[in-house]
Amino acid sequence: MLYRVEGIVIRSMDYGEGNKIVTLLTNTNGKVGVLIRGAKKVKSKHGSLSQPFTYGEFVYFRTSGLGTLNHGEIIESHHLLREQLDKTAYAAYIVELTDRALQDDEVGNYHFEQLKACLSAFEEGKDLQIVAHLYEMRMLDSAGYAPELDQCVHCGNVVGPFRLSPYAGGVLCSRCTGKDPFAMLLSEGAYKLLRLFRRMDMRRLGQIQVRPETKEELKVCMRKLMDTHMSLQLKSRNFLDQLDKLSPPE
Repeated sequence: MLYRVEGIVIRSMDYGEGNKIVTLLTNTNGKVGVLIRGAKKVKSKHGSLSQPFTYGEFVYFRTSGLGTLNHGEIIESHHLLREQLDKTAYAAYIVELTDRALQDDEVGNYHFEQLKACLSAFEEGKDLQIVAHLYEMRMLDSAGYAPELDQCVHCGNVVGPFRLSPYAGGVLCSRCTGKDPFAMLLSEGAYKLLRLFRRMDMRRLGQIQVRPETKEELKVCMRKLMDTHMSLQLKSRNFLDQLDKLSPPE
């Protein structure tokens, strides 16, 4: 059967001497593996469609298992995401997270639109870390692990200050902090941003200015949430951590 989809390349690997297999996150068919014949050849007309982060239209034939590309057109190459190291690192993390966190039958148009918006935000120069945290929250939400941030998860109290308890699945008020001695005290700025992340669609993100100390707090919070509920070993995240160590302080 012949399929025509919009898709984003979330993984690309060599296959044989001149071919590549790409994994696409599509707008209608979930995650799909497609063989692009001759993609590694210099004069290949479809080689650019196999590049990571590429957003395009893909026409492929598939009966079962792997599809085979018949035709394709690039809609947005996202070449800046492959040319600037920091953007490459964040984009690689986001697509690996997407590939690992979403099962084929879980993916719908919403996930496709969120990823498309995330990569566009990276390319537009929005704060890479903040964009990534917002996308992480979308992944937690999709998996059913988005934290409860409007009230204490133990007693329902809506009055702060709150501590974040990834293990409890949200925030604990001052009366319930004994339920998790490792719960993290949240500054007002970090708490407000986490609540914003909890509700915001990636497509609505504007420019957000966040103080360095608040960004560091957010990173710790999101890392704890991701590790507690998703528990994914991602090579791209390790590279991000190494990049952070080499970056000069703001």
